[in-house]
Amino acid sequence: MKAYAQPIKKLIAELGKLPGIGEKTAARLANYILRSTEDDVKKLAESIIEVKRKIKLCRTCLNLTEEDTCSICRDHSRDKEIICVVEDPDALAAIEESGGYRGTYHVLHGALAPLDGIGPDNLRLGELVQRINKGNVKEIIIATNTNVQGESTALLLTKVLKEKKIKLTRIAMGMPMGGDLKYIDKMTISKSLEFRRGI
Repeated sequence: MKAYAQPIKKLIAELGKLPGIGEKTAARLANYILRSTEDDVKKLAESIIEVKRKIKLCRTCLNLTEEDTCSICRDHSRDKEIICVVEDPDALAAIEESGGYRGTYHVLHGALAPLDGIGPDNLRLGELVQRINKGNVKEIIIATNTNVQGESTALLLTKVLKEKKIKLTRIAMGMPMGGDLKYIDKMTISKSLEFRRGI
């Protein structure tokens, strides 16, 4: 970093704040930006500013949107009686990409992580309970990640929602399509056996 001019150091420091970007990657990105045309750099800067100005949370499911309500919540062909609860918009996008789900969503914007200071009050649970209290929901699909934080969040959701007269389900966990048993970790094999189904 010593060899860089001050504006480049500042850019590297800012890029290094992005998740998954270390100092070396930040330096590579900074050098890429330096080699880019001024027009390309302006487009990049404008798109970052535009995202911050225009994107907000859907008033129904808390997905990211330009409108008050996202396109999924506005879609009348979606089954509004089923809500799939996800940790973040990336998880929602992954489920949508699969093309196999036609219900609606609720985005928590996080998962329980007490060591990182993320408790139940930091998750968007109140909005989910409000949606359920309106009486139109028959099933909640808990689609949190299968790591410690996701499992803790799933348990919390189960506790919070067990009094409601709705069906609670959890996404299946186990063997990936095309997976080879000898390369699969113990926990995945254990969950595959636990969540087996009839054929």
